[in-house]
Amino acid sequence: MPAVLFDMDGVLVNSEDYWVDFQREDIFPAAVPDEDVDAAETSGMNFREIYDYLDAEYGTAISREEFVRRFTAAAEEIYTDRVELLDGLHDLLADLDDRGVPTALVSSSPHDWIGMVTERFTLEGEFDRVISADDIDAASKPAPDVFEYAADEIGVPAADCVVVEDSANGIEAAARAGTVVVAYRIDAHGDIDRSAADEIVDSPAELRERVRENTVI
Repeated sequence: MPAVLFDMDGVLVNSEDYWVDFQREDIFPAAVPDEDVDAAETSGMNFREIYDYLDAEYGTAISREEFVRRFTAAAEEIYTDRVELLDGLHDLLADLDDRGVPTALVSSSPHDWIGMVTERFTLEGEFDRVISADDIDAASKPAPDVFEYAADEIGVPAADCVVVEDSANGIEAAARAGTVVVAYRIDAHGDIDRSAADEIVDSPAELRERVRENTVI
């Protein structure tokens, strides 16, 4: 039996548009004011690991505490006021459930951020598992760890899991985990490398169609 693992940011909700703007306009100028950092470098990472990455690569001008404070405040505004849900998601989840296809929400975001989304859009109980990268002591995307963990948690071999991802790091992580990767192309990421994906889709309707096709036994 196949399973579907959905990334949250940029897939289930259009938060990547806002996160990219936030990083370009707020976080990067504050943390690394003398550097020109491409948002694609950190897309898909846990926000705490973004600080570690920036500090290691460039050196940071603000403390970890200030960095976390800015991200936390932005998350509350983005998830509770701004984002919209992927069109047709409830119907897709209902269809997968009717066919007995397990589903998981797999995100680099912490559980309290995920909770803002699931509560706002009435998604509590809609997934068989809700997994945050915070659940495991392992490397963040592009490492495959979170998807390997999710496959194990849901009880389906990684090779039988369909992962829907939008970011370069997420696509690479899913491919390295050995899953079937459906890359969702969104404007926020521009012309990133999606070559590791098995399929690339450009709209919610095409996303839903490919997920359904890849979960037919």
